[in-house]
Amino acid sequence: MSATTHTQLLVLGGGPGGYPAAFLAADLGLQVTLVDQRINPGGVCLYQGCIPSKTLLHLAKLLHEANDAAAMGVHYDEPTINLDQVRLWRDRVVGKLTGGLGSLSKMRKVNFVRGRGAFTDANTLQVTDDDGGEKTITFDHAIIATGSSPTRLPNFPYDSGLLWTSDEALELPEVPETLLVVGGGYIGLEM
Repeated sequence: MSATTHTQLLVLGGGPGGYPAAFLAADLGLQVTLVDQRINPGGVCLYQGCIPSKTLLHLAKLLHEANDAAAMGVHYDEPTINLDQVRLWRDRVVGKLTGGLGSLSKMRKVNFVRGRGAFTDANTLQVTDDDGGEKTITFDHAIIATGSSPTRLPNFPYDSGLLWTSDEALELPEVPETLLVVGGGYIGLEM
């Protein structure tokens, strides 16, 4: 049997649309519940988009600057890249930022519920957590801010290993000599 709670404002989705709305509503005195599948708010932007790609852009900038220093009389050996360490560094940056949002949620008295939400009627959300546990949340008002996911184009051979969505590209299985980016969203532009 699932537990039922009530909130004035339900925000479904903890990304850059959802968590600012939840924080503002809580700051204005509303009782707010924020539902998201991740351990902390942040959404695609912090977990799989803006922040991970910006960490890689920062690293690329450092490599370019070290190379450019030769014109100023400073020479470095050819760099070696340890992709496992790059991923760990990226994950630490993401963890720090999303952990900060988790702390801000508590400070602002936003009730954060981890799980996947599905509306059962106009004022009820059923939340299922990773272990299959369920909660029911009734609400007066709701904001739906469920974000985005990479689009898979039909008839593209994704199982070939040669095609990546932005999610796979950020996992860096290898550093390719060349890369063709299809799509001009913010993640694609940063790739």
